[in-house]
Amino acid sequence: FIAYGTETSPSTLSSTEIVVRNFFEKWEISEKGYYLVVGRFVPENNYETIIREFMATDTRKKLLIICNHDGNSFYDRLRDRTKFDTDKRVQFVGTVYDRELLTYIREHAFAYIHGHEVGGTNPGLLEAMAHTNLNLVLDVSFNRTVADISAFYWNKEPGNLKQLIMDSDFKTDYGQFGTRAKSIIAEKYTWGKIVSQYEELFLNAN
Repeated sequence: FIAYGTETSPSTLSSTEIVVRNFFEKWEISEKGYYLVVGRFVPENNYETIIREFMATDTRKKLLIICNHDGNSFYDRLRDRTKFDTDKRVQFVGTVYDRELLTYIREHAFAYIHGHEVGGTNPGLLEAMAHTNLNLVLDVSFNRTVADISAFYWNKEPGNLKQLIMDSDFKTDYGQFGTRAKSIIAEKYTWGKIVSQYEELFLNAN
């Protein structure tokens, strides 16, 4: 198979840029002060599990959820089932279409939480590996195939992700995991490599 690819360039934005400060001030967050979720707003990406488990922790960090939830009945069901609106740490911020800003948000997240359990080489996981040091990833085969030893893994058993978050919260430097993740991306998932694989496929087609 030929995998998906991802951009590896860092954000061109600095911490003092107006667009950065406006976003961080609006949501009352600080660099390395939030866990991040980015993805399609659908049940199979395990938003309910992530929210429940996060709310059960005593972390002072926030849970920043970037998705298109406006007008989605799933949002209302989640609110009814989890009561996330009673926890000021849980913040649905909508979509972020500014690529440089989104990359900056990824780079300065304390950790990215990946709950996708269907699909193959998920673009969101690749982007997190390219830009976020600590990745907490749902333990399914294709996620492990991609992230390998660069991430920590969780399952949907009650308390599992909660404990992983609490354990992760005590340490501040996950640079070695970020280095591993970026090395995997550089070896397997750059667009240059993916394009070369397609070129080889087309040129050798009979």
